[in-house]
Amino acid sequence: MPNSPAETALLFPGQGSQTSTMAAVAAAQLPQLVEQAREELGADAFESISEGTQFAQPALFVAGLAHWKAAGEPSAGFYAGHSLGELPALVAAGALEASAGLRLAVVRGRLMEEASAIRPGGMVAALGGSDEVVRKVAGEFDLTLANDNAPGQMVLSGDSDMVGEARKALRAEGAKAIRLPVAGAFHSPLMEPAVPGYRVILDETEFTPVEGAFSCITAAPFGDYRADLLSALTEPVRWRDTLAAIAAAGATTFLETGPGDILTGLCRRTLGEELESRTLDLAKETAGA
Repeated sequence: MPNSPAETALLFPGQGSQTSTMAAVAAAQLPQLVEQAREELGADAFESISEGTQFAQPALFVAGLAHWKAAGEPSAGFYAGHSLGELPALVAAGALEASAGLRLAVVRGRLMEEASAIRPGGMVAALGGSDEVVRKVAGEFDLTLANDNAPGQMVLSGDSDMVGEARKALRAEGAKAIRLPVAGAFHSPLMEPAVPGYRVILDETEFTPVEGAFSCITAAPFGDYRADLLSALTEPVRWRDTLAAIAAAGATTFLETGPGDILTGLCRRTLGEELESRTLDLAKETAGA
């Protein structure tokens, strides 16, 4: 695939986008990162992905970059990642070395797993309900709007019992409410125990200033990489606003690297059909992987 034009945005998915084929793609494209993850975790991230976010995050980091490499490492005018996807997006943009990005993903996943044990919580996805209803329910049960993904697709995060009550309330209002299979209240203040440790590893990490890399937390180009990545632990993902900001900056084509096609669907819901949104065609590149 030729390099993407300046009007293209490359999007990297986060946790929850795993597929059955991504381990094979990662092994074929980035064996050195797969081995680094194994050494740092003491286990195979892909085989252990269902055991918790400490394995899921490094696995998705490697998989995102592997799918990008399989597509020919296309360049673009804009880069963004959903939550954990910010790390591979910064690697693709040239702001971060891949090995350093994987180290951040390993530490981030471990710290968030530990924070979930210290301050247990949960998350519930609201699908199809009006934004006003979802925000009202969040306020009633003191929950954080952790992911504003697209019109009709929002996620609430907070105290586990309150998440359960909010799920009932959302259903009573006619929304489809799905409890997510996570033990933590990601992108909420309950992740605060992870902040000190992540600040340390971020301070030890080198970043290179680049143009076109957007933060999904600020919905604007990264300013201070360390500060923006740190705030992503406890602040909501503003994915809807991020896509709108990238479109306003000149992007007309949005390509999801994979694995999966979750972000492609969110693009279409948010931006409509006037802007192109699709996954990179990896069928040819990954055949036999």
